[in-house]
Amino acid sequence: MNYGQFCPIAKATEILGERWTILIVRELLMGGRRFTDLQSGLGDISPALLTTRLRSLEQQGLVSRRRISGQRGYEYFPTAACEALLPIVVSLGEWGLTWARHMLNDDDFDIDFLMFYLGRSVDPERLPGGATVIQFKFTDLKEQRDWWLLIEGEDVQICINRPSRDVDVFFTTTVRTMHDVWMGDRTYREAIDADDLVIEGEPALTRNVSRWLRPSVFVSAPRSPVPPSLLAS
Repeated sequence: MNYGQFCPIAKATEILGERWTILIVRELLMGGRRFTDLQSGLGDISPALLTTRLRSLEQQGLVSRRRISGQRGYEYFPTAACEALLPIVVSLGEWGLTWARHMLNDDDFDIDFLMFYLGRSVDPERLPGGATVIQFKFTDLKEQRDWWLLIEGEDVQICINRPSRDVDVFFTTTVRTMHDVWMGDRTYREAIDADDLVIEGEPALTRNVSRWLRPSVFVSAPRSPVPPSLLAS
């Protein structure tokens, strides 16, 4: 894609404007390194298209690819040029919270994506002991209501089958409520007081959930109270 203009916005868009590219940058900046990690964070992208986009970003100097020692495959690292996009990506997300949230629909609240980011948000250093099991029961799902996060050391795994270890913390809620709390649209206390969320388990963990389950980077970003169409009228 070439706009044939010297405008720096046009030149930047030639690199970043293709479908999925900015979301691949998001995943790299959020810590995704292996191909499977990137694909998990992106959802519906095909492996062939992800490979093509990564190759293009590498050619443009935004990605550094390194072979995994002793294994097949590669890890992908953001270069300085890619890391310089972090404030732009965050600003884009903040813009979306203000001006595009009215476009959210039920299909956007994807459980796989939510659990992937909840797992990524766990801070193992703030969890006591060597292993912790967290169970989520989503009462609004018809299938696969129960999900688990298994934390062992620095490793966080998402499980759809009950682990052999005892559960330390139970969350009972809906996908939308958990999204709203993690994103910062509601506090844990607000969701609990409204009977939309129940958290049970070890008191040392349930008293300070936000210490070990970090909120979204957009938790403090401003929100528009009304759709932009109404603001313009």
